[in-house]
Amino acid sequence: MKKIILIILISSGFSCLAQKQLNNLSEKEILASMDKNATVLLENSKANSVSIGIIKDGKTYTKHYGEIDKGKGNQATNNTVFEVASITKLFTGILMAQAVTEGKISPDDDIRKYITGSYPNLEYQGNPIKIKDLVSFRTGFSKDLPDNSKFRNNPSDTSYLAFKKMDESYSREKFFEDLKTIKLDTLPGTKFKYSNGSVQLAAHMLENIFHKSYETLLKENIFSKLNMTSTFLHPDKNTVIANGYNGKTQMPTISDHLWGAAGYLKSTLGDLTKFLAFELNTKNKIVPESQRNLLNSDSDFNGYFWDGIQVDDKGKNCWKHGGTFGTQNMFLAYPERGLGISIIVNISNEKTANALGNTIVSLSHDLLVNESSKKEIYGYKISNNNVVLLISMISRLMQV
Repeated sequence: MKKIILIILISSGFSCLAQKQLNNLSEKEILASMDKNATVLLENSKANSVSIGIIKDGKTYTKHYGEIDKGKGNQATNNTVFEVASITKLFTGILMAQAVTEGKISPDDDIRKYITGSYPNLEYQGNPIKIKDLVSFRTGFSKDLPDNSKFRNNPSDTSYLAFKKMDESYSREKFFEDLKTIKLDTLPGTKFKYSNGSVQLAAHMLENIFHKSYETLLKENIFSKLNMTSTFLHPDKNTVIANGYNGKTQMPTISDHLWGAAGYLKSTLGDLTKFLAFELNTKNKIVPESQRNLLNSDSDFNGYFWDGIQVDDKGKNCWKHGGTFGTQNMFLAYPERGLGISIIVNISNEKTANALGNTIVSLSHDLLVNESSKKEIYGYKISNNNVVLLISMISRLMQV
């Protein structure tokens, strides 16, 4: 799958101030913030539909706005199935973190230990790619798998057709052929480079580690345990996937004939809030492992396939963006603060990411604010100019 990398640094550039005790917000205040921010997001993104899920202090709040298809009055519900795109990567990351906590693998292991076949090319000057490099998007891969750079370098309104055609014809056999042609262009662990191929490779490794299919691992270790009854890699033919748009044009769903680990999941807001609650559960040892600073970086890091994680004296904030041809979503977790936010819109174009980013920051502001402390979020002062959006590989398509 092909993706514009979106990293939203929620607290970058915020000036540090004295810490304040938070005031508890009432349900009415939380719902009012959701209404306010959804109205702005509908206008700024031009989406037909906005769905917002919030976990705060152990309670779940969900609301839906607009309609899936303009003029049809078909408002989304907690049971509406959406493509969730790169949020899928967090599920893959959880499975990798589980393998670590169970002692089946070590973050310092050479990834080739768990890959079928011989790959002498997967090292740089004698330094192998380690699992911690793979899950942190720092493999040193010279290209993605499949290599879609020619489409990204020349985006157009019809680029999605080329992307979809490539995905439909790209097999696991071709994946392993191409993996043998990979050349590392830098020392593993040193250079961030977003790669869907890295996540697909992780799924293959997981199958060799647990001796079960990737899909079975998802079902047994995540879906069933969290009672996520409406989340699928391959939903049955009767499952209706919510339509997505890039403006007025309805867009097709994505394709994936590999493992689906980079962005092929479909889910509902109801299920995503269950997963969000899991990501806030710091008592489950898998969760802090999946959000750990594996490479001991001094500032931002990625944990296990997150887009980014930052830490202050109150804990972490972790974020992930996902996008397909016609939908985009944001996933934000403050584990130590007991706050999580999930937002889905059924539009995907060059303006959507900024609209989503601004909404995430605004909601975080509302939900973590102490009104008597001049609008601070856990010691950080918020202003509109503090929202830092780092977007690379820019194209019209926000794919997985």
